[in-house]
Amino acid sequence: MTKNDELGMIEAEFSSPLDQIDSVESESHIPPPDPERMLELLESDQASDRMLAARAFCELKERRSIPLLIELLNDVCPLVRVSTTYALGRNTDPSAVEPLIGLLATDFNGYVRKGIVWALGNSKDRRALRPLIHALKTDISAVRLWAASGLAQIAPINYEDIIAAIPPLIQGLRRDEIAAVRSNCAWAIGQLCRELPSNVIYATAIDALIESLVEDDDFGVKDDARSAILKVGDPRGLQMIEELEFEGLI
Repeated sequence: MTKNDELGMIEAEFSSPLDQIDSVESESHIPPPDPERMLELLESDQASDRMLAARAFCELKERRSIPLLIELLNDVCPLVRVSTTYALGRNTDPSAVEPLIGLLATDFNGYVRKGIVWALGNSKDRRALRPLIHALKTDISAVRLWAASGLAQIAPINYEDIIAAIPPLIQGLRRDEIAAVRSNCAWAIGQLCRELPSNVIYATAIDALIESLVEDDDFGVKDDARSAILKVGDPRGLQMIEELEFEGLI
């Protein structure tokens, strides 16, 4: 993917991935799609039908769609795969986690991988933790952004997962070149710190939030770091916010 392709994906990153898939209803001004008909179209020979049906299940929750959607993760058409990942993010199921993880490691299309990390975050399945950490460290910015959010959804389930997720989130907060990714890392760190006791990992995470609050060049990142500290209620962080506000620096 070229730099221009990546920048084009960044433009829509502040909204939910589902917002990037136009509603079937909004396009055609008809009632919500019929689940029975959409289930049939998932197995159509026409890629346009399969894409339409997968998009419908971004709005509809129907367990019968899950095995068919899992099959469509291997579709030759990337537009079908994109819609399918979002549909599986709405229709979550443990059986979809391993196929999504496998596709994340192999799919060449950044839009598909972006949908995958969103779906994996929604799955709240521990198996997705390591793939999301890898994506946060190595993938394009659009994928890194949602990988950070996904870690905040998965890691709180298990203390060991929180401990594993926080260091790469801190690295993302301090070093990622894209402000939107740093902001999501700040938000995720704040979410995870609320689940931690006052230990070394917690203190390091708070230090990173304070550092971003003071030193980051982007006001959006500063604001997200501030919000994270306020939600955690850490005394050191609150004191720093008070001092910076008194000095008129935030």
